[in-house]
Amino acid sequence: AWVSSLSMGMVFFCSPIVSIFTDLFGCRKVAVTGAAVGFIGLLSSSFVSTIEPLYFTYGILFACGCSFAYQPSLVILGHYFKKRLGLVNGIVTAGSSLFTVSLPFLLRVLIDSVSLYNTLRVLCVLMFILFLAGFTYKPLVSSAKDEEEEKKGKFRFPPGKKICNFSVFKVLSYRIWAFGIPAALFGYFVPYVHLMKHVKDRFGDSVPEEVLLLCLGITSGVGRLIFGRVADYVPGAKKVYLQVASFFFIGLMSMMIPLCHVFGGLIAVCLFMGLFDGCFICIMAPIAFELVGAQDVSQAIGFLLGLMSVPMTVGPPIAGLLHDHLGTYDVAFYLAGVPPLIGGAILCFIPWVHERQKLKERAKPVDGETTEKMLGNESSLVLDATEKPAKEMESGV
Repeated sequence: AWVSSLSMGMVFFCSPIVSIFTDLFGCRKVAVTGAAVGFIGLLSSSFVSTIEPLYFTYGILFACGCSFAYQPSLVILGHYFKKRLGLVNGIVTAGSSLFTVSLPFLLRVLIDSVSLYNTLRVLCVLMFILFLAGFTYKPLVSSAKDEEEEKKGKFRFPPGKKICNFSVFKVLSYRIWAFGIPAALFGYFVPYVHLMKHVKDRFGDSVPEEVLLLCLGITSGVGRLIFGRVADYVPGAKKVYLQVASFFFIGLMSMMIPLCHVFGGLIAVCLFMGLFDGCFICIMAPIAFELVGAQDVSQAIGFLLGLMSVPMTVGPPIAGLLHDHLGTYDVAFYLAGVPPLIGGAILCFIPWVHERQKLKERAKPVDGETTEKMLGNESSLVLDATEKPAKEMESGV
């Protein structure tokens, strides 16, 4: 359990570092290198016979490789798609839902037939495919000068301010978004971690709890496709309202879990929870592009994912402690529904703040243009005034 927790935490904890490397070296190099490191970590884990080395090979090496391979896949989409960015993100992120549904069953068959170590080696095939896919991230050269330097093989190390681009935090709407989402995530992942144990405590072994994971995975994929397309029709920062709705429904569904004394009720809850989980996931990148622009989106996403690692790591263990003291998950699920509601309420301010920022930015160039026009008009009047007497004198002569 500690190995898997360390692995999940490292994927998000490394995200700010990944964003810096993405800005320095581009999406292709970072994704390919990350997939190679993940492949080495997974392959080395298959030769480990004790648990201690797994903390490094799987918990750190494999997780860091996955982090370096994951984030460029979100950033590169904004380079090629503008109008349909939401739909494209929905299609890309729906792939993870597909594997969420199918991979547990495949892993069970593989482990029963070829053992754990050979199963890890089979999974290395997926990492190798990811390695090859990274080469398709064709970098976009920003200028002819950069293109010439790239051909000559030169690399100019940028200044420190550009390496760690904390200027994204100067954007008020991004600050609200970057701290509102982690606030919501303190309870967001509690049902995903403890739902299976709750089902066993309440229903025993008489119900197939895998069905709940199946429902979550299927509807999450459907939600990513649907809400990704819907996000393309929602203008500007108002896309945030889709995340507000997703947090509201997920918080409500978390509170509904203890009230379900019939297994069919839990299935209905998981169907809705998966649907709005897909909504939350698929529009993260489009919102980041709207708030900070394409130039700063890599580090904006990186900082956000890094901040998300804290509540994702802290929330589920707190729920586990409540279960140990109270003997039931009911209170944990009730409390888990509160942070998403609070986080959603915080995010409601973003569209209003973002519109005010845009109005201020528009007002500055307009004022400059009007000043230039006024100066131009004054100078033309002066010229006219001086030219007229000269013409009269010439005509008089």
